[in-house]
Formats: sequence, structure tokens, C-alpha cells
Amino acid sequence: MHSADDWRVVLEPVIAGYRGSVKRLYFRRDATFANPEIYEFLEAEGIGYTIRAAVQPGLPRQDRILAQAARWATTARGAPLRCLLGYRAQSWNKSRHVVAKVEWHPGELHPRVGFIVTNPARCPGGVVAFYNQRGTCEQYIKEGKGAIKWTRLSCRTFAANVVRLQLHALTHSLGNFMRALAMRRTAERWSLTGLGEKLIKIGAKVVIHGRYVTFQMGEVAAPRQMLAEILSLIARLGLPPAPARRALGSDATDDGSRGAP
Repeated sequence: MHSADDWRVVLEPVIAGYRGSVKRLYFRRDATFANPEIYEFLEAEGIGYTIRAAVQPGLPRQDRILAQAARWATTARGAPLRCLLGYRAQSWNKSRHVVAKVEWHPGELHPRVGFIVTNPARCPGGVVAFYNQRGTCEQYIKEGKGAIKWTRLSCRTFAANVVRLQLHALTHSLGNFMRALAMRRTAERWSLTGLGEKLIKIGAKVVIHGRYVTFQMGEVAAPRQMLAEILSLIARLGLPPAPARRALGSDATDDGSRGAP
């Protein structure tokens, strides 16, 4: 099925959940949601949107944009060219703002041309910067699929799969929590896959003595100094809770009654 099928069933509850709790809502999607019905719905709800649109052969000024890109590429190739257009497609009920983004990278024969349909009153560069942040969000989703395997929901009931997905999401949050707060300098750019393979799923030899247990691990993936820094940063986040104490030889419960023998 198409990615935008039944978009109203998915989008309306999300908007209703945020209504009243935030001042301004923004919707950011790729070209699969370039639908005039979605534009009209978001405008009626007062929601700002930036939605990528497919290249339109008849878009006004497109030929002039490409000609300008050809001249600009000889002097400033690599820096994107952005401009704001007023455009109305045949299926649209009114004219809308369209931001044209042209990039010509070294070694490429033709420039890359993209269009973004938008309604917020921003400069073209601000619209492109806001839209590009969508890629950062998708990278986190990709990490969840690849590193956490949160799409592997093989339970027989829907409720069990819901719990399993929540556990995967909790694991993803804990991984990002550790990466952001406990590994700022040592492994700031590690992916969640690398984090698991180098710090969590490590082979070790367990040596048990009379009074203590020793874990002998190789320092190839994570040196001793790195582990010490991580443990130190974790310890600074907060003091550990005090252990629960219970009087020896007492079988009384919290309410003062006698417990079962």
C-alpha cells in the first residue's frame, strides 16, 4: 500500500493529542505526502508544513533556475542555491509557496533539483534547514530498526507485540541516554550498534574467588580508561538509592500485623 494511504486516520488523532498542549504545530514529510488534500487539511487546522514535492516539468522559472545554477556552479559549486516561488498546480485550490533547492556537487554532471511546498513565513534557507532536520529523525528510526530490531514483533497477540515494542523503545532511549550523557568525549559518534558490540555484548572470562568475582575483558573494543570514564559519568548523574533494610529475626509486616511463619 502507499505510504500516505489512510493518512487522515493516522494524522487526526496525533493532532488531537497535541492540541492545547503546544502553541504551534508543524508537519514535515517527504514527497509521498505531496497531496493537495493534505495541504488543505493542514491549512484548515492552522498547522505549518514543509512537504517535499516531486520535480514539476512545467514549474514556472524552473528553466531560469537551472540556467542560473549552471553559471553559479562554475564559481561556487557545492553551496546550494535556494529561491522562493509562487506556484499553483492544476489540482490545487490556490497558489502556494514553493522553495526550490538546487545543489551541484563536484564530480556530478547535472545539478540536483528539489522543491518543497510550504506555508510558514520563512526565508528559503530557513525552510530548507527545517526540512533537512527530517533526515536526523529518520536516522534515529533507522537505528531502532537496525540496532534494536524493534520491527521484529513475532508474538502471537497484538497486546504482546505492543509490550515488546515498548521494551525496544525503552532500550533505544537508554542507549541514547548513555551516548549523550555518559560518553560525551570518548565515543560521542558511536552508533547504537557499535555501542552494543563494544560495550555491552563483550566476551569476558569470569573468575570467581571466595570474596569477589572478576571479569576479565579484552581492551581492543573498549580500553580500561574509557570504561572508567563511563562509570564515573554515570555515577555523577545521581546517588544510588539506599538499600532496603529489615531487622533480623523480625517477621512483622509494615502494618504491624504478624506475618505468616
